[in-house]
Amino acid sequence: MINQDISMTLTFRCLAQLEPLLPKPVPAVQGLPDWFKAMPQKAFNTLLHADEQTVKRCPPFIDAMTYGFMIPLICDLKVEDGEFSWAFDPPAGSALRSPIGFHDASQATGTPLHDPDRFLIKFNNLWTIQAPPGYSLLFTHPVNRPELPFTTLTGLVDCDLYYDNYVHFPAHWHDLNFNGVLPKGTPVAQCIPVKRESWDAHITTLTEDEAKRVNAVSAEIGSEQGVYRHKFRAGKR
Repeated sequence: MINQDISMTLTFRCLAQLEPLLPKPVPAVQGLPDWFKAMPQKAFNTLLHADEQTVKRCPPFIDAMTYGFMIPLICDLKVEDGEFSWAFDPPAGSALRSPIGFHDASQATGTPLHDPDRFLIKFNNLWTIQAPPGYSLLFTHPVNRPELPFTTLTGLVDCDLYYDNYVHFPAHWHDLNFNGVLPKGTPVAQCIPVKRESWDAHITTLTEDEAKRVNAVSAEIGSEQGVYRHKFRAGKR
């Protein structure tokens, strides 16, 4: 548990007339997918002929998925034979009236995302987001969610300064065979606070004592379960 004296707050704001309509951003820990909830903690390893822990027992995997906040899709998005449609009728005064926009293919020229016959979609976000002083927000695809039919592009926004406007989320719709409805509330971006600091890299070799500690920790992790979780995992909530 993080000490409340050092906890930080992100402020999400929307137009008052939209507040009853919009799904709210949620802590990422509340947005875990059904497949993760249903998966077993152990599974049979056919090579070792023994049960092994799955990623459901891997703290780094879980911590990445549950850190920060999820930004939800604002309404149901229907996809049929490559065509997008929706029913979203916000009250007067809303500058944006659709859940998605588009980027022309030319904007991705020179990138692996470029396809001259396809747009990049853009998930529209109707929440402004204000971060504490000195913090930027990393917006990225929901972590470890390859089953989603799109991939949100990653961007870093200085939301302690830029908070009187909306941040939208370009995405590559990679599942061309998807037909159906992407439900309202589907996470379209994960929002991770990042403190702006200047970093240098110090490249060196392990000392004799450091090498002994590495070997000792490696041996302990190899012989026992839960060592990282109990000894090295820091509280994040």
